[in-house]
Amino acid sequence: MGTTVLMGHFDPDSADAAVAAHHGDPNREQRTLLTAAGIVDRSHRGVLALTGPDRLSFLHNLTSQHLTALADGQGTRTLVLSPHGHIEHELWVSELDGTLWVDVEPGTVDALVTFLTRMRFFTQVEIKPADLVVHSLVGPGALAAAAKLGVAVPAEPDVLDVPGPKFATGALLPRPTTVYALTPLPGGGFVRRHSLGDVPVLDLLLPAETAAATLAALDVPPAGLWAYEAVRAAAKQARVGVDTDHRTLPSEVDLTAAAVHLEKGCYRGQETVARVHHLGKPPRALRLLHLDGIATDELPARGTEITANGRTVGFIGTAARHAELGPIALAVIKRNISGDTPLTAGESTASIDPD
Repeated sequence: MGTTVLMGHFDPDSADAAVAAHHGDPNREQRTLLTAAGIVDRSHRGVLALTGPDRLSFLHNLTSQHLTALADGQGTRTLVLSPHGHIEHELWVSELDGTLWVDVEPGTVDALVTFLTRMRFFTQVEIKPADLVVHSLVGPGALAAAAKLGVAVPAEPDVLDVPGPKFATGALLPRPTTVYALTPLPGGGFVRRHSLGDVPVLDLLLPAETAAATLAALDVPPAGLWAYEAVRAAAKQARVGVDTDHRTLPSEVDLTAAAVHLEKGCYRGQETVARVHHLGKPPRALRLLHLDGIATDELPARGTEITANGRTVGFIGTAARHAELGPIALAVIKRNISGDTPLTAGESTASIDPD
């Protein structure tokens, strides 16, 4: 392992500044995630513990997912939306042993706590910071590596199909649209299974004081956030706050199946979500772009405008150097932009991935 370089070395103001960008060889680390298994430090994510008899109904009433049927040992994702249906927060929620654990994007937990506290009123729920930290075991070998934890590997995610426009009442079961299985760990914390495309991911939410020892016992190499983000971008999975802006709708970044129940009762932003779904396609869409890398070897910064024929049609979110695909980026662009339209992002020309 080489010298660890933090994300803050490249951008001190980044929400990711506290974790490793790489450990000396970003390309090798990424290939490890694609072909074997590596551990990625994501301990900068905010983690909360919600307790009390109303914890599930409280979040159910405020967010986009159906949560009242979330069973012990299950996790899912849900969104806090603005009154106009724009994404404000994405929450990964995990119900285990009478506590609803919530982990969120770095730098957003304080704003989320403020919102939840303001909406609590007389609800019987307590909202407290948790002492769990997030690390992700990523790669085709992740499931085998996890055997060293001494617990059963969680089952694959259970995802409901998204119904078409104007679907019949009762088309969706009254349960979370996506269920992630959880396995508790003997020393505290738990394992949560999901994936980045075809790449398995086991999120380890570990007590901060024992995390280092647990990770050492896995005996897998570390990989930096650059490697993780490249794999995520290639899988076309949006990261809220990076691949979204202040007016992004869930359906624009493919979060409906993961985090939105289209038949649950009223919640903030629900009217816009329903209207967009039933009346047709949203105005913008998440696209994977291939960057030429000829005019410059610098990746475009997040927020860089994408233009077509001199007209702004979208913006860059995550940009990464992928070990197999080369320079790529996730972008939110106008849906009517065809795949053969020449695009420009900063000094780079770009093309939409045909898949």
